[in-house]
Amino acid sequence: MTTEPSNWIKSSYSGSGGTCIEWAPKDVNVTGIVPVRDSKRPNGPVLMVSASAFAGLVTLARSANL
Repeated sequence: MTTEPSNWIKSSYSGSGGTCIEWAPKDVNVTGIVPVRDSKRPNGPVLMVSASAFAGLVTLARSANL
């Protein structure tokens, strides 16, 4: 994806310590790809994963003892 995702949302699992990840759900509906970035580095790299891979990451985060 060469365009900037339209709407970044912070993960509810990021907590309040400033260590947040963000994702752009509107782009998933259009492309099937989930953009993920570090909220502290909005101009930094963006990880692009398939919707099924992102679902696996969410499942992992929910099952981890964080």
